[in-house]
Amino acid sequence: MATNGPTRREWLSAVPAAMYAGLPAEAAAQTGANATRPNIILIISDQFRWDCVGAMGLNPMNLTPNLDQMANRGVLFRSAFCNQPVCAPARASIFTGQYPSRHGVWKNGFGLAENAVTLAGTLRQQGYSANYMGKWHLAAGAGNGAEIAGAVPPAQRGGFADLWEGANALEHTSHAYEGDLFDNDGKPIHFSGQYRTDFMTGRAQRFLRSLKSPFLLVLSYLEVHHQNDSDTFDPPKEFAKRYPNPYIPPDLRPFPGSWPSQLSDYYRCVAKMDETVGTIRRTLAETGLDRNTILAFFSDHACHFKTRNTEYKRSPHEGSIHIPLIIEGPSFNRSMAVDQLVSQVDFAPTLLEAVGVPVPASMQGHSFLRLLDRRTEGWSNEVYFEMSEFVTGRGLRTPQYTYAVSAPKPPGWRAVASAEKYVEYILYDLFGDPYQQVNLAGRAPYQQVSEGLRKRMLERIREASGAAPAIEPSWFPYS
Repeated sequence: MATNGPTRREWLSAVPAAMYAGLPAEAAAQTGANATRPNIILIISDQFRWDCVGAMGLNPMNLTPNLDQMANRGVLFRSAFCNQPVCAPARASIFTGQYPSRHGVWKNGFGLAENAVTLAGTLRQQGYSANYMGKWHLAAGAGNGAEIAGAVPPAQRGGFADLWEGANALEHTSHAYEGDLFDNDGKPIHFSGQYRTDFMTGRAQRFLRSLKSPFLLVLSYLEVHHQNDSDTFDPPKEFAKRYPNPYIPPDLRPFPGSWPSQLSDYYRCVAKMDETVGTIRRTLAETGLDRNTILAFFSDHACHFKTRNTEYKRSPHEGSIHIPLIIEGPSFNRSMAVDQLVSQVDFAPTLLEAVGVPVPASMQGHSFLRLLDRRTEGWSNEVYFEMSEFVTGRGLRTPQYTYAVSAPKPPGWRAVASAEKYVEYILYDLFGDPYQQVNLAGRAPYQQVSEGLRKRMLERIREASGAAPAIEPSWFPYS
């Protein structure tokens, strides 16, 4: 973007006043000077499996030609993970750069603190507008864990104080072809007879064609998440006959679950989501925004189709915690893949560094921008994650191992944020067992491995939350 354009006064006078309603005075004053800073667009596809991306080389069905093009131009992160495999905690980690035990949203239904330091709030202080469309899932309802479904009060929007067209739990305010988002004033934006993803994308296109830089825009789609009240994956009607005999990922094949009846529809939703990414990328090219916009695609968690528990996620397995991450644009147009492990707490620090904004001290993650220059020294090549609701647990993913501990479940057990005692219950050697079919927890030949991972887990728990629980070896040792 050229730097010898209109003066700050001329530029600001051309911007719709509504865009800067409520913008801090010091931020507004910086807006013209920051016009050359890259814009940021984040596309979140709910419950998207990492191995569906064709560029990963694991799924032969050619579901994602647009994402593959994006990966070819930008950076493909082969080992990206969530910090808690469920919607609200993961999203809070994305926007705060903190682990769930720090930001406090340890389960669905808990709201993000109104004074939380977030990616949106930090960028607005530097002259960005912060705009949001789609599913939010970070507003607190009345009572303990009760969820708001629709309109989100302004104070609970995590710093997204400019354009707002969202629903806290979009899965409860819409179906595939009818439903509601809610605007800045909490009024419904109704759609009917149009596929939910297309409706939202159309509004995003209009917004992008009239937007001034610099901006942050989050497009948070419900797809490819299942429709809660029907427990179905609902693709667009025109995709109904695609993929009748789908490729079955190896981690699903040995296990009963919902995949025999749901996988084809899931792939149809994946293909539609890829088409949506293509539409957004074309819009950026048509408007010239692609020259100065960082575009990131990722998910909040993955999907194991009830093969590892009675839910779609909330477990330490790859089908639950391993997510796609592709980024293109300024600083990221490298045509490369990164193998080092990264996680959601690292997203905000990375994006802030990429646009030249200081990273707040409250953020626990670390920018992985240096990995793009192959500067790996000092990078902690492991991911710490937490689990709630199905178990109260903690996990560690290293290049070779998945290690997880959980709190015992006495009679009358209820989910809690943390525990004073955990017990080892998962250990997979991913070098020999990449599809996690043989649990090695408690096996004598792996005692030394478990001891090392246990020590590291205690260090990571302490770093994340300050807690110092006990971790007991597996209660079911094998010789």
